[in-house]
Amino acid sequence: MSTVPELFESTVARFPDAPAVIFDDTASTYAELNVRANQLARRFIALGVGPDSLVAVAVPRSADLITVLLAVLKAGGAYLPLDPTYPADRLAYMLTDAEPALLVRSDEVANPSAELAEYVVDDPDLRAQCEREAASDLADGDRLSPLYASHLMYVIYTSGSTGTPKGVAVTHVGTADMIATHAERIGVGPGDRVLQWASISFDAAFWDITLALLSGAALVMASSDDVLPGDPLRETLLRYEITHATLPPVALSVTDAESLLPGGTVMSTGDACTPTLVRKWAPGRRMFNGYGPTEVTVGSTLSGPIDDGDEITIGTAWTGDSVYVLDDQVQMVADGQEGELYLAGPGLARGYLNRPGITATRFVPDPNGEPGSRMYRSGDRGSCRADGELLFAGRADAQVKVRGFRVELGEVEAALAGHPAVDLAVAAVEGDLADARVVAYVTTSAGMEVTAGELRLHVGQSLPEHMVPSTVTVLDQLPTTSNGKIDRAALRTESARSEPVKQEAGWQDGMAYDEILCAIVAEILDLPVVTPDQNFFDIGGHSVLATKLAARIRQDLGIKVPMRSLFEATTISELARAVEKAA
Repeated sequence: MSTVPELFESTVARFPDAPAVIFDDTASTYAELNVRANQLARRFIALGVGPDSLVAVAVPRSADLITVLLAVLKAGGAYLPLDPTYPADRLAYMLTDAEPALLVRSDEVANPSAELAEYVVDDPDLRAQCEREAASDLADGDRLSPLYASHLMYVIYTSGSTGTPKGVAVTHVGTADMIATHAERIGVGPGDRVLQWASISFDAAFWDITLALLSGAALVMASSDDVLPGDPLRETLLRYEITHATLPPVALSVTDAESLLPGGTVMSTGDACTPTLVRKWAPGRRMFNGYGPTEVTVGSTLSGPIDDGDEITIGTAWTGDSVYVLDDQVQMVADGQEGELYLAGPGLARGYLNRPGITATRFVPDPNGEPGSRMYRSGDRGSCRADGELLFAGRADAQVKVRGFRVELGEVEAALAGHPAVDLAVAAVEGDLADARVVAYVTTSAGMEVTAGELRLHVGQSLPEHMVPSTVTVLDQLPTTSNGKIDRAALRTESARSEPVKQEAGWQDGMAYDEILCAIVAEILDLPVVTPDQNFFDIGGHSVLATKLAARIRQDLGIKVPMRSLFEATTISELARAVEKAA
C-alpha cells in the first residue's frame, strides 16, 4: 500500500512545473513545493521525528502550512493539527494528551506548552539551515526507520461525550482508496483549482489537500477572513477561479451561488444536505454529497452528481470500503428498513489515541470481513435503498453537528458544570444551518449566583468558538418528565416565560445606526433585547452569523462594511460608527 509521500512524489514526477499551491498572489510549482518539503523533512528527522511519532502543527493558513504537513509525512511522522484560533486551554490539553515529539509553529502563534520542543518555521536562522539540506526525495534509509502505510498519518481531536476531546488516530492505509474515489467520481486534475476551505483541525482539510496535490491540480489557500461564508467566500471563489470546492451546508446556505464554479464541482459535507441547497447549487455545476465521520479517512460514502428533484442520499461506499445497515443484534436489515450505519474497509482509523477501552467499544469485529478485520459503529442511523443508495436518518445519541463541526453535548455540559456556581447543566442545539447554535440551561448551587456572560466566558477558555453556547439560561430548576429525566422539550417553554418583551424588529427613517443595528442583531440572534454596549460575539454571534449581519447591513442600509470591522468592533455602538463611516 502507498503512503502519502509516495503518492505525492509520483504526482510531482508527472507534473513538476504545474502550480501546486497558490496563496495570495504567489504560486509554487510541484517541484518547488517538493524541494522545500524534502529539506524541512530532513530537519525534522534530525530533531527525532520518525514513523509513528507525532508532530503538533500550529501554523496559520498559508503556503508554509502545506509545506510543514508534507514535511512531517515525508519524515515518517504524523501531524497533530492545532488550529491557532482554538482556546489556549484546549490546545494545551491536546498537547498533554497526545504527547507529540515536537511542536511546529509560526512566529505569530504562541507555544501552548513551554515544556515542548519547538521549531519556528519562519525563523530566519532556521529557514537558512533548512535551505542547506538536501533537496532530493527521502528514502527509508534517510528516515529513522522505514515508513509503511500502517504507520500513523494524522491525529485529529473530536468532541468527547465524557467531557474531554479524544484523538482519532488515522494511518496512511485508507489514502489510496480515497485517491481512487477522487479519480473515479470527482475527476480532478491538472488545470483545476481546489479551494482549501476547512480548518486544519477538521479532517475535511485532508480531503481538500489531497484532492489537489495527489492529482496535479492547484491547491488554493486563502486567509481565514477570506473564506468566511457569504461575501468573503464568494469573492475568493471568483478571484481565484476555483473549479472544485468542498463546503458544509452552512457555508452553501449563506453564499450566493450565481456565477461561481461554472461547469465545476461543489461538494456538500459535514452536515445534512437539503433540497433547497441542491436547487441553489446544482444548476450549472456538478454537485456531490459526502458522508463520513472522523473515525475513517475523511469519508465513507459519496452521492452525485445530484440534480434538483433527486432524493438526497449519502450515496454509495467509497472504492474499497463497505457500509452496513445493522439492527440491534448486529444483523443486516432489509432494504428500506432503518438501522445503524457500520463502516468497514481500509479507511478505518487505528482507533482513539491512548484510549483502548472506548476504541474497543466503537471499533468492533467485522463478521463480513477477513479474520481480524473491524468495522466502526458510527452511531448514525440510516437505510439502504434497493439500488444500493444509502439514506441518512440522523443520530442515535446526543452528538450533533453545528456549522459542520461535530459536537458532543456532553462535553459542553461538562464545561458548564466545571464552574463552581453551576449545579446542573443541559445543552441543546437550536436553529438550522446558518442559524444553528448551541444553547444551554443551568441551575445554580444554593446561595450562589452567576450570569450568563460569566458562564460563556468560563467555557470559552476550554471550548472552541462553535461549541460555546450562544445563550445560557439560568433556571430555578430544570423541568423533568414523569420518570424524573430532564425534559429537554420543555426547556425552551420554561425559559421563554422569563424573557422580556422582544425588541421591535425592523427600523424606521431617522433612527440612529446603533438603534438600527440593535434591532437587526436581535433578529439575527433571536434575542429579546440587544443594547448598544453589547458585543455581538459575546451575546451569541459567531463567524457565520457575522457574515449574515454584514449581508443585512448591506441589504437594509445599502452600506458595505468590511468583515474585519465586525470582528474588531467591541460593541454594537462601535460597529455603528464603522457603518456610519462606510456610508
